[in-house]
This record gives sequence, C-alpha cells and structure tokens, in this order.
Amino acid sequence: MKTAILATLVAGAAAFAPAQTGKASTALNAAFDNEIGAASAELGCWDPLGFVTNGDQKRFDRLRGIELKHGRIAMLATWGYATTWSGARFPGCEDVAAGHQAVFSGPEYLVPVLLTAGLLELLWKQKEGSFPGDFSATGFPVGFGPYARNEADMIDLRTRELNNGRAAQMGILGMMVHEQLDRKPFIFFDKFDIYAPLAGN
Repeated sequence: MKTAILATLVAGAAAFAPAQTGKASTALNAAFDNEIGAASAELGCWDPLGFVTNGDQKRFDRLRGIELKHGRIAMLATWGYATTWSGARFPGCEDVAAGHQAVFSGPEYLVPVLLTAGLLELLWKQKEGSFPGDFSATGFPVGFGPYARNEADMIDLRTRELNNGRAAQMGILGMMVHEQLDRKPFIFFDKFDIYAPLAGN
C-alpha cells in the first residue's frame, strides 16, 4: 500500500517538472515514430513501459494487431451496451440483463457469444506483408471499401480506427465501472433515446 501511495506522489510531482524541449523518443524507439497512432509529433512513439524499445518490428506489429483487435471489440461492446441498456434485444433473449449484468444472465446466453468469437478468431486471418489488422486474406468482406481511394485515405482511416478503438476501450471500461457504482453507466442520462425505436416501447 505504501509503495502505491509513493508511486502516486512521484507521478503527481512529475506533472510539475519542466517540459522537455526536444523530442521525447530515443534512438531505440524512434523506429516507430512515423507509425500511425503516434501520440504527437513531439512524443513520437509513446512507449512508457518499454514494450518496443529494442526496435523489433515484428513485436511492434503483433502488439499493434492486438491493440486493434481490442479496439474493434470495444467499439462493438460500446454500441451493444448502449443498445441493450435502451431495451433492444434479439428474439429469444428478452430475459437477458442489460449492460455488464448480461454476462451473469446464464451460460445459455454466454456460450453463443464465445463460440462466435472463437469462430471469427479462426476464420479471419492477417494478410501476409500488409499492415497489422488487415484481415483481407479471408473471403469475408472486410476493409474500408470505397472510402480508401488512395494511400492517404487508407492512412487516415486506419488512424481514425485506431484512435476510436482506444477511446472505446476507455468508454466501455467507464460504463462498466459506473454501472457497478450507481447503476448509471452513462453518468449524465439514463439511456440513449436514439435506440428507443429498437426497444419496442
């Protein structure tokens, strides 16, 4: 406990330290400064825990693929969370609880979700030689479709997907925490009225 308090105090004190005038990245992680999703031009590849400080491209691509996968899942989870909280259900799932409580509604509801996730994990494959998260090696239609007209569009769309996924990961975590705290996952309002037509109310 004392260690956690000390770490918090040190982190708080660091916030008042003078700002660095140069670029924060070192020669070790500078290899990834031009990758999409860099924190900023000043920070470059922000890697405070040193996951890719050795400049290993293969490790970076693996971690970026994992980040994208978690972001995509979080975006779907955020959408599903808001939808079920507003009352919408698939046929046959009317008794499933909304939000995080749906996990505890029973194995008969959880098993199909896990089977679907496992099936997608087996079917969608990374395209060799392409950027992390490119599952176009499978027959299932994936990608940005007609919106990626050129390389600049592709980089822009990939950056948006990455940043939206990062925001969604924080968003779904915040909703689950606030549901447990006071049963108000959206903090300022009870539900999304835009989903009301789907709720059948």
